[in-house]
Amino acid sequence: MIQVKLFDQEHEKDLELQMNKFLSKIDEKKVVDIKYNIAAIQEDQNEQIYCFTSMIIYKS
Repeated sequence: MIQVKLFDQEHEKDLELQMNKFLSKIDEKKVVDIKYNIAAIQEDQNEQIYCFTSMIIYKS
C-alpha cells in the first residue's frame, strides 16, 4: 500500500530533523518520492513568515 507522511515547520532545520527522524524508521527501498515546498508570507512591513513543508510518499 502507498502512504504519505506530511511535515510542516517554520524553520528548515526543524523540518530536516523531523524528516530524518521519520526516514530513519523506514527502509529506504520503500521511499517512492519526496516533495518539498517553501511559502513566504508577508505579515507586515517588518515581518515575513516562512512555511517549509514536505511530503514523503512511501510503501508500507
